[in-house]
Amino acid sequence: MIGKQVILVTGGERSGKSSYAQRLALSMTDNPVYLATAHVWDEEFRQRVERHQRDRGPEWTNIEEEKFLSRHDLTGRVVVIDCVTLWSTNFFFENPDDVETTLSLIKKEFDALREQEACLIFVTNEIGMGGVPMDPVQRRFTDLQGWINQYIASKANKVILMVSGIPVTIKG
Repeated sequence: MIGKQVILVTGGERSGKSSYAQRLALSMTDNPVYLATAHVWDEEFRQRVERHQRDRGPEWTNIEEEKFLSRHDLTGRVVVIDCVTLWSTNFFFENPDDVETTLSLIKKEFDALREQEACLIFVTNEIGMGGVPMDPVQRRFTDLQGWINQYIASKANKVILMVSGIPVTIKG
């Protein structure tokens, strides 16, 4: 039986976060779950999603869920949630002017998911490391993303920062 825990894998774009999270999941179980949070906006992105599903292989259970992750019974499973940034975007687009309410909704959903007896491996982006965005909407989203990353990290058993494909343990 897989123990209840939260692992956060964070870093910049193309730092190796998803690959690391997937390898970690496969080291823990032969049949992990990939919980994809992306909204498919266009044909190119749909093809990218399909390619990633094929690349992961048949041992993975693929679930697509844009917002309400906790509605899925993940008891006893190792789950890669990829990714927090896209998940947050799905909430943000519904209410881009009220970051506090959006943050509260995401935290509530995270807390509900965390109640399940599962190993949850969250993948997220450190989007605030590149400077202050010029656009006010981008600034609000960067704030939201930073705050939800901090919240998940505070609840996580382990936090890994990916730097150029190298995992650096930050917590745990």
